[in-house]
Amino acid sequence: MKALLELFKQVQQDEEFDAIKIGLASPEKIRSWSYGEVKKPETINYRTFKPERDGLFCAKIFGPIKDYECLCGKYKRLKHRGVICEKCGVEVTLAKV
Repeated sequence: MKALLELFKQVQQDEEFDAIKIGLASPEKIRSWSYGEVKKPETINYRTFKPERDGLFCAKIFGPIKDYECLCGKYKRLKHRGVICEKCGVEVTLAKV
């Protein structure tokens, strides 16, 4: 525990920069980052409180709601990491994706 506290007490050195350059991404670069397309204006189903498929919060496009669990619940846990569910189309990965 003491070692952990020592890590927090250590002062990190600030890095100094002379300049920083920021630019806009090209349309081709932005398209290469995209993964899916929102096709419906719906957000969340009011009965199930799950995101609507192809909607603004679609788990297929933006990632799962829970860590290592697809939306329909067919694949759960870490052992199915990286699998794409045939039923709901959600990749089993971390929810912060």
